[in-house]
Amino acid sequence: MSGHHQVTEVDPASVTISAKHGLWAKLPIIFFCLSGIGIGLTLMGGFKSHEQIKQFYFSYLTAFLFWLSIGLGGLFFVLVQHAARAGWSVIVRRMAETLIAPLALFAVLFIPVALGAHDLFHWTHAEAVAKDPILQHKAAYLNLGRFYTFAAIYFVIWGGFGFWFFKRSTQQDKSGDRQLTRKMQIVSGPALLLYALTVTYAAVDWIMSLEPHWYSTMFGVYYFAGSVVGMFAVLTLIAMAARRAKVTADLLTVEHFHDLGKLLFAFTVFWAYIAFSQYMLIWYANIPEETAWYAQRWPGAWRKISVMIAVGHFVVPFFFLMTRITKRARLPLILAALWMMVIHWVDVYWLVMPTLHPETVHLGLTDLGCTLAIGGLYLGFVTWLWRKHPLIPVKDPRLAESAAFENF
Repeated sequence: MSGHHQVTEVDPASVTISAKHGLWAKLPIIFFCLSGIGIGLTLMGGFKSHEQIKQFYFSYLTAFLFWLSIGLGGLFFVLVQHAARAGWSVIVRRMAETLIAPLALFAVLFIPVALGAHDLFHWTHAEAVAKDPILQHKAAYLNLGRFYTFAAIYFVIWGGFGFWFFKRSTQQDKSGDRQLTRKMQIVSGPALLLYALTVTYAAVDWIMSLEPHWYSTMFGVYYFAGSVVGMFAVLTLIAMAARRAKVTADLLTVEHFHDLGKLLFAFTVFWAYIAFSQYMLIWYANIPEETAWYAQRWPGAWRKISVMIAVGHFVVPFFFLMTRITKRARLPLILAALWMMVIHWVDVYWLVMPTLHPETVHLGLTDLGCTLAIGGLYLGFVTWLWRKHPLIPVKDPRLAESAAFENF
């Protein structure tokens, strides 16, 4: 990976995936086929019994939350880069923008979650609420009317911002209008406030309310931190793929990968800080209503998963990504990104699945199928955008600054 150089003008065709790129141009078809395979595996998991149906809903929710987190992490990255008027990230920002452009897709993908609410969420059972004073006290918030209304609001905000920023950025590729950059900078501030609120409430609605007696004021930040880690892992792999496909006009250099590695490392540490702070405060207070959630994830096979997350999500990547060499070498950075994607999925699985299987870890075809089905569909649309638009904002006013960026 070569060093920085001066840039004068970039031909949009040179940074856009086309038929001449062979396999890279077929990525949308490949991912859509993977989605079809995922649907097949999910059907093989079975729908004959109520237990199998419940398994589907929980597996689907896990996959939905995992892939949604990648898009939400990408939205955070794009908003922050505009709010900070960052120059270094211009060359990789479009790749993140392709992650956020299809966010509205998740409104459609939410339909199975909405249909399975009765099997997923204990608080939807009227007879359970009638016998439980705590659920009665929380009924003003934990009710299906508010649940569906808020979900609609989340998707309007996420999908709206994802499309708006992607549209303005790609418009600039043709017009070169610098006012579009200014508009995106102005909107990014309020968008970040709405982003923080919606992600927090969504994490409470779709994950924390699986066990409605438990509560944590840090849980929204926990899901957010994992989302950003997962997104930087995916963004790093996309950037590596783009460079491999020779559609970056040699503008994407080791300096940009170094910064992506630094951000992956930084948010891995941030995730660990939030995870430990949440655990420590609950452990120290030792209040039954708070400790029950962790107590459920420690006995039996779940103890191994809990240890695996602590070690695999922090200890291993902390020492592996700490060195400058790792962040500037292609293979180690790819391995780190792949590992963080896998461990992020395990983390989401650990958040959701103990509600259904409190005593054992149950990994099966349905889990794999749902992950492939949603991921293939989402990445199919992401890679389809690669064929429609340049992978680098060719007329961004800070493109030259990004191309000349160098770490010290």
